[in-house]
Amino acid sequence: MTGASLTTPQPARTAKVRMPHWDNARFLAVTLVVIGHGIQRMTYDSNYALALYLFIYAFHMPAFAIISGYFSKPGAPTALQMRRVITDIIVPYFIMETIWTLVKFLVEGKTDLNPSTPSWTLWFLLALGIFRLILPYLSQVRWPLLWAVIASIGVGYLDNVDSTFSLSRAIGILPFFVLGWKLREWGLMDRWNVAERLVVLLRALAVTVFAGFMAVILGNIELWRTIDLRFWFFYDASYHGLGEDQWWAGGVRLGLIVLAVILSAAFFALVPRRHTWVTDAGQATMYVYLLHSFVLYPLRESGLLLDERASAMWLVSMILGSIGIALVLSMPIVKKIFRPLIEPKPNWVFVPLPKETDLSTQKR
Repeated sequence: MTGASLTTPQPARTAKVRMPHWDNARFLAVTLVVIGHGIQRMTYDSNYALALYLFIYAFHMPAFAIISGYFSKPGAPTALQMRRVITDIIVPYFIMETIWTLVKFLVEGKTDLNPSTPSWTLWFLLALGIFRLILPYLSQVRWPLLWAVIASIGVGYLDNVDSTFSLSRAIGILPFFVLGWKLREWGLMDRWNVAERLVVLLRALAVTVFAGFMAVILGNIELWRTIDLRFWFFYDASYHGLGEDQWWAGGVRLGLIVLAVILSAAFFALVPRRHTWVTDAGQATMYVYLLHSFVLYPLRESGLLLDERASAMWLVSMILGSIGIALVLSMPIVKKIFRPLIEPKPNWVFVPLPKETDLSTQKR
């Protein structure tokens, strides 16, 4: 595996040629993450910022989960795969959580060290670990996608399932992960790779979907602000916590799941299928995802992006700046410097691998 990718919870696989489409999708998705976090403070004072924020959050993490599921295998993990869950997910999580605890102590004076409650972006690392643990079991039951949807809708009715170890959010976006795994099983993306005559039509349809969705957002922006729609896209709170404890609240989440699938399909249709200037950057999404928050944190806490600085000019500037942050953090020099934190190799903590493990076919 070349570089650290955010969307591959089972990195131990036989070496194969990388598909540019997926690396392009990874980078574009993580860039949307950076943009979303970059403009978040501006949403309080700018309807345009809020519209873009809602547009991004409606599908960007579901798309990430779909990619993650696509590259996951449902079989029982090998010894090498199990220890890479530790080195690629668990150890980086505790390293970054410790750093965040120190940063919040120095900046905000907070002393609440609690690794069971992930800081800011770290929730997705734990979600990947949960996905990795349950996929072998989900693959043994009929209609796993249906059960994942039921779990996602049902967890919203439980007030006692919260953000501890990202459990509520992991269950909330589980359908997208399972969908990604099933897409590979169905071979749907393989057919997309050869459907040359349909590419133009599908991309035109995707643009229409995105334009229509943005029109709906802009046309009802005050309604979305009033009902705090953005919190529904987080998938991390119960319906009661969202202020909607009616029996039909699960239907709202179901609708948002369907919406996210449609928007994710449009996103994947628009992603270039050939090697582009951002393809190589798609192999370093873990670095962008985990490090960009430290760049944006001073801006968010300073109040610089509030009030008059939420103008259209500032919004465009933040979008361009966020794209620049994503590009810089995906550079080889950044990977070289931060590799010990993002891709640690604590081999000394492990027992020897079984003799039958063939390391020559287990490349990163």
